[in-house]
Amino acid sequence: MKQTSIIITIFSILLLTACVTKQTDEKIVTVTIEPQRYFAEQIAGDKFKINCVVPAGQSPETYDPTPQQMIQVGRSVAYLQIGHIGFELAWMDKIRENNPKLTFFDTSEGFNLLKETEEEHDHDHGTHDHDAHAGEGTHHHHHHGGVDPHIWSSIAGAKAIAWNTLNAFIALDPDNTDYFWQNYNKLSDELDKTDAEIKKLLDPLTDRTFIIYHPALTYFAGEFDLTQLCIEMDGKEPSPAQLKQLVETARTNNARVVFIQQEFDQKNAELIARETDCKLTVINPLAYDWPKEMIHIAKALADGQAH
Repeated sequence: MKQTSIIITIFSILLLTACVTKQTDEKIVTVTIEPQRYFAEQIAGDKFKINCVVPAGQSPETYDPTPQQMIQVGRSVAYLQIGHIGFELAWMDKIRENNPKLTFFDTSEGFNLLKETEEEHDHDHGTHDHDAHAGEGTHHHHHHGGVDPHIWSSIAGAKAIAWNTLNAFIALDPDNTDYFWQNYNKLSDELDKTDAEIKKLLDPLTDRTFIIYHPALTYFAGEFDLTQLCIEMDGKEPSPAQLKQLVETARTNNARVVFIQQEFDQKNAELIARETDCKLTVINPLAYDWPKEMIHIAKALADGQAH
């Protein structure tokens, strides 16, 4: 009996030690949003655990982390920033200050970020031309000091994030370079397949204007020759006069779809959908399953054509 008790005690100690060792040996990399977690997990495989700060259903424009999340960030070996999003602008300096040994990578590095001039900022609702990367006819609003951070909502942006994520993991763990490259190549193939599927859905469209509350699809619109009309005006609810003008612009441009995002107010989107006879569709550009969501958005635009 005594011998059995000793064996159980030893087994318990070994089990506890194994759990503690596993937790200690676990290499954590933190990202800001769920689409980043998707890209990072595809490339990291089983070499790193990916921690996402902004939970599903929360807006990264305004989210404040919990103390537990800040502790998890502190346990990380690196932080992969998305770049210029509200959460990072508000918290990154504090995170850097509190974690001097933490390595930071910017996954938007090398990507042609859209910026808005003061002249564009003063325009009313309508369509504007932007640089070659954004394409023509994309309606764009002032973002975070003049920079639109939503690069993940486009094929080119996703490829830039994937490339920078690959290089981050190679820098963190050079011994597994070949492993990361293999995973990156698989992800790259998936991005190409998603691109082809979206083009197949969108190429036949004759009416290429859509309405969205928060302008999260600016890069997507430019990439696929679409026109994005935004309900939100510089982060604020539109006035009745602005809503009226938006409805008139939507009718002129034969808008067929109004996108609703769960992080934002839906009242004005529902009103505009009624006034313009547009199809109301719920999307989530912050979804973890990036390919599925991007194809869902394209399908909604294709379905809107038949509405």
